[in-house]
Amino acid sequence: MAEAMSGANDRSAARPPAGIARLEATVHGVVQGVGFRWFVVREAQALELSGWVANDPDGSVRVVAEGPPSDLARLLVLLEEGPAGAWVERVVPVWMPAVGLPPGFGIRSRAHLGD
Repeated sequence: MAEAMSGANDRSAARPPAGIARLEATVHGVVQGVGFRWFVVREAQALELSGWVANDPDGSVRVVAEGPPSDLARLLVLLEEGPAGAWVERVVPVWMPAVGLPPGFGIRSRAHLGD
């Protein structure tokens, strides 16, 4: 991946590869305490997406993922289905340009404020 860097540790100057998008989705329903975050991690890693998932204080789950739009669309379908034990009321997706998240997909704490 070619990156334009103004400084060795300046992540804000990184350019994501062409053809990469960002999906920020909020999942509402019975989605905490049912393994939803682990489900998202497993599916996102299988799709080789970058990003994170976290519980929000209001009982929803927030998902931030970057990768090829077709893979993000697949993740969105999976979010709408959820794992066994979850009940997804609705998913609110927001599509935007990628910012160049580091590789990997993980769980963040509910106190996390974003990238």
